[in-house]
Amino acid sequence: MSEKVEGAYGAEQIQVLDGLEHIRKRPGMYISSTDEKGLHHLVSEVVDNSIDEALAGYCDRVDVTVNADGSCTVEDNGRGIPTEIHPKEGISTVEVVFTKVNAGGKFGGDSGYKVSSGLHGVGVKAVNALSEWLDVEVYQNGHVYKQTYNRGVPQRELHIVGDTDRTGTKVTFFPDAEIFETVVFKYETLKVRLKELAFLNKGLAITLTDRRGEKERTDRFCYEGGIRELVSELNDGKEVLFPEPLYFEAQDGTTVCEIAIQYNDSYNEVIYSYANNVNTIDGGTHVEGLKLALTKVINDAGRKLNILKETDKLTGEDVREGITAVVSVKLEDAQFESQTKDKLNNSFMRPFVNKAVADEFGTYIEEHPSEARELVLRCITAQKARDAARNARELTRRKGALETTTLPGKLADCSDRRPELCEIYIVEGDSAGGTAKQGRDRRFQAILPLRGKILNVEKVRLNRALENAEIKAMITAFGCGILDDFDESKLRYDRIISMTDADVDGAHIRILLLTFLFRYMRPLIEHGHVYSAKPPLYKANVKGKNEDVYLYSEEEKTLFDAANNNRVEYQRYKGLGEMSTEQLWETTMNPATRTLIKVSMEDAVEADKMFNLLMGESPALRRKFIEENATLVTDLDI
Repeated sequence: MSEKVEGAYGAEQIQVLDGLEHIRKRPGMYISSTDEKGLHHLVSEVVDNSIDEALAGYCDRVDVTVNADGSCTVEDNGRGIPTEIHPKEGISTVEVVFTKVNAGGKFGGDSGYKVSSGLHGVGVKAVNALSEWLDVEVYQNGHVYKQTYNRGVPQRELHIVGDTDRTGTKVTFFPDAEIFETVVFKYETLKVRLKELAFLNKGLAITLTDRRGEKERTDRFCYEGGIRELVSELNDGKEVLFPEPLYFEAQDGTTVCEIAIQYNDSYNEVIYSYANNVNTIDGGTHVEGLKLALTKVINDAGRKLNILKETDKLTGEDVREGITAVVSVKLEDAQFESQTKDKLNNSFMRPFVNKAVADEFGTYIEEHPSEARELVLRCITAQKARDAARNARELTRRKGALETTTLPGKLADCSDRRPELCEIYIVEGDSAGGTAKQGRDRRFQAILPLRGKILNVEKVRLNRALENAEIKAMITAFGCGILDDFDESKLRYDRIISMTDADVDGAHIRILLLTFLFRYMRPLIEHGHVYSAKPPLYKANVKGKNEDVYLYSEEEKTLFDAANNNRVEYQRYKGLGEMSTEQLWETTMNPATRTLIKVSMEDAVEADKMFNLLMGESPALRRKFIEENATLVTDLDI
């Protein structure tokens, strides 16, 4: 029985957090975290309000500016937040919007928005509550209205500060350092999200400006072709089947779906899905409708062209090999599986998208028989390769998480069987693998040495990949399966850590490993299970001192030199195998002293393009990338 907690327990002990006070007390409930991700989520919340104005047909421009003082401004040319006194609250509607939780124009019925990514009316209230200060200006009725808040508290009533002939809203805020781990916005992070929004809202102009530093930086995004241009960008450098991405759009009342499709010469299936501009990374009913239609249309085409017999049937996997597709839907009362909005659940979207694709794609296939023939033949080739892979895949599939008899022989497993406490190091070479096995903590650290470089899965089909011994060993060791068989609940280790030499070969092995995980086990990256170890570059010893210091970069070495008047002897570690057991444990494997780099994927589209560029079939794209980025290289093995 638990020990009793001393103290009174009555009505006065029940704490009531009103409005924005609760947001400041529990920020994670509203913006997911207070780290860098949560910080940038603040900008998204304000931008989403402007996007909702665009969806309603009243806004065609959104400007986002990171100001010289580190604050952020979001400005649009929409209708402007209503400025009149709210009939129920007795204060300006602007103040209601920024301070009253569960107040907003996105709750259906006669609200100001039929389609919106916001569901609970908290967005800008959270931004206001979690900002050191926030200014809102509204351009409306010929006037400029302004109100200022400090940590969510209005400093005075909404008041007129000038005249104007335009309409719109301008919000400037400075995140609260008392709440966030960092208050420094990253330009590239903002750029990725704003570019994505521009693709999803064709014709909407979004500008990002950074006024920090000596030179101002600006990017403008506007895509009249919308998601068609996104598919073209994803397929840049690949051989494609259709000259241009196929684009279909369907509407029923306020429900709209847009679909763009193009097949390429790769072996990967790339489908990105969105609902009300939210990236549904786990798909949902709109993706199910797309997949069902693709399978039916291509099977029907194969029979009409006498390529398939009546008894033959291509599966969904067969018809989606090499596809790049984007499906974007906009609907009222979007229902998501969880608060993170990763999966759309509205059941009516399945038949709606299914019919739209079946009608439009089916018509295109009928009108272009030569392209239809080539597509069906590609799918048949994919089916044959998939059949060949099935046996290999069965050999790699684990029967149960606790059965260790089928694990690879070179795996040194850990003794603990609780996945949430365990981690596995993927180590380059038998020499480093032997050192790591001796130096690890056997309770929770497993070691899997790789012999040589694994196969580049970007260039081969699944059956070839599953013939590779190193890939089979990793699939078996991880225990969670791959592709459609993937089941995260069966993952045997919470952390998968690549530990390679700090040289060009080590970097190549690491990118090969990440390519494999991205293509076959992407949720491991999306859900934060993948890491890279950071071994030291140097062991330093100052003359006259009996103490070893480990340095992890050339910059650290330069600073250490300067601090010790260059009286330092160095050992440059070319490989992990050069370290002793104790050194490897102390620098790279001890949780108390090591540095792990978490592999994250803020933007799947950009990640997909980069893997294709670095590991795909086009040397020209790689050459261009190297030429454009050669000056950034600071440590190259010769």
